[in-house]
Amino acid sequence: MDDYDLDDPEIESFDGDQLELAERHSLRRVAGMSTQLADISEVEYRDLQLERVVLVSVWTTGSQVDADNAMAELKLLAETAGSQVLEGLVQRRKAPDPATFIGRGKVEEVREVVIATGADTVIFDGELEPAQLRNLEDRVGVKVIDRTALILDIFAQHAKSAEGKAQVELAQLQYLRQRLRGWGGNLSRQAGGRAAAGAGIGGRGPGETKIETDRRRIKTRIAVLRRRLRELDQVRETKRSQRSRNQVPSVAIVGYTNAGKSSLLNRLTGAGVLVENALFATLDATTRRSEASDGRVFTLTDTVGFIRHLPHDLVEAFRSTLEESTAADLLLHVVDGSDPDPFGQVNAVRVVLSEIGASGVAEQLVINKIDAAPDDVMLALRGAYPDALFVSARTGDGIAELLERIEERLPRPGVEVRALVPYARGDLIDKIHTGGEFISTEHTAEGTRVVVRVNADLAGELAAYADLDA
Repeated sequence: MDDYDLDDPEIESFDGDQLELAERHSLRRVAGMSTQLADISEVEYRDLQLERVVLVSVWTTGSQVDADNAMAELKLLAETAGSQVLEGLVQRRKAPDPATFIGRGKVEEVREVVIATGADTVIFDGELEPAQLRNLEDRVGVKVIDRTALILDIFAQHAKSAEGKAQVELAQLQYLRQRLRGWGGNLSRQAGGRAAAGAGIGGRGPGETKIETDRRRIKTRIAVLRRRLRELDQVRETKRSQRSRNQVPSVAIVGYTNAGKSSLLNRLTGAGVLVENALFATLDATTRRSEASDGRVFTLTDTVGFIRHLPHDLVEAFRSTLEESTAADLLLHVVDGSDPDPFGQVNAVRVVLSEIGASGVAEQLVINKIDAAPDDVMLALRGAYPDALFVSARTGDGIAELLERIEERLPRPGVEVRALVPYARGDLIDKIHTGGEFISTEHTAEGTRVVVRVNADLAGELAAYADLDA
C-alpha cells in the first residue's frame, strides 16, 4: 500500500470522488427560517421540527461516565438530524416513570426549560410508550419525540437507494402505527350524504373514524413496502449466489456508526464511497472487489453502522442488508479508538450481530482512528484485545498489516491438484489466479505444470489435464 502525504495538495485523497457528500453539503438548514404558523396551538398539527431542542435522559444503571456518554451520543444524534441543542437534562431514577418517563415534578421542570430557552422540540433518550408520548406532549406543550424517532429521522435524511428508502419508510410506518392519536374530528365517524354535515338520519352509528382510516392506510402501505423489499431481496440474493457459485470469499466491514468503516473501505479499495464525520452517513451496503497479494479475489462490503439500543423496527426493516454480515466469511469489526467508550462500542455491535445471527462468523477486531486516540485508551485496548489490529484509515498506519491479516484469514481452497495445463487453456490458469492458490509452477514444452489448491468445481475442470508423471 502506497504512503500518502496528507499535506500535498497534488495527491488526490484515497476517499475518491464523493459526489454524494458534495450534494449533502450543498444545501444546509438555516436557523430561524421556518414558515410554521404561530397560531397553531395543537402539537398534533405541527410539523416535526428538529431545530431548537432540549435533551432529556433518565439514568437508571451504570456510572456517571456512562450517563454522560449516553447524553453526548444523544447530542450527536440530534445535531446529525440538523438541530440546535439548547439544553440537556439528566434524571437519576431506579426505573422510568410509567406515565411520563421522568415523573410529574420533572415534567414541570422540563416545561420551564422549554419556555426559558424557546425550544420547539424535546428529545428523550429512550423509547417512549404511546401513552407516555401523549402525556408529555399534553403537559410540556411542544413536540416530544424519543430516540427511536430521532434515529428514524436521520435514516430518512440519508437514505439514497430505492431499497434504503423503502426500508426506512417501512420502519417509520411500523413505529407510527402504534403512536397515532386523534384530535377532534379525527375521532368522529364517517358518514355520507346529508349526514356528513352532522344532520339527518345516518349521522349516528358505526362508521370508520379518521384515525381508523389512517391505520388502514398504513397497514396497506406496509404490505406494499414488504412486497417491494422481497423483490429487491431476490436481486440481492441473486448477486450473492453468483459470488457463492464462483467461490469468491467475502469480507464484511461492520462496526459502530461513525467508526470509520467507509474510510477503511476507501483505503483498502479506493471505492470513493461517502465519508462524513456524522452518525449513520452510510445506509446502503457497498460491495467492492479486491485482490490478495497471491492473486486471490475477494469482496469487501461496507454495511450500515450499529448503535446502542438500535431500534427493533430498524433491525427488522434492514434485515436483508444486515444479512450481508451473516453470509460473510470474515467480519472486520471496526472500533473507533478515539471514542469516549470504545469498549461499549464493541459490546453494542456484538449484541446486534447476535440478534441478526452473525455471532458465529469469524471476526477480526480493528481499532481505527489511532492517530486521534489517547495513549492510555490505546494501552487499555491492547491489553483487552491482544489479537486486534490498530490502524488509521486517515493516515494509512497499520493498513499493510490489516491486508496481511485478511489474506491469512480468508478461506483457502480445499482441493490440491497437480496438472499439466496446455498453453491453449490459458483460461484455466486465469481461473486459478482468481479463485485458487498456486503452490508451484513450471513451464514446459507441453504446457504449464502446476500444483495448486482450488475449489471442487475448478478441480473438476482440471481433472482432464491431471499430471500423471508428477
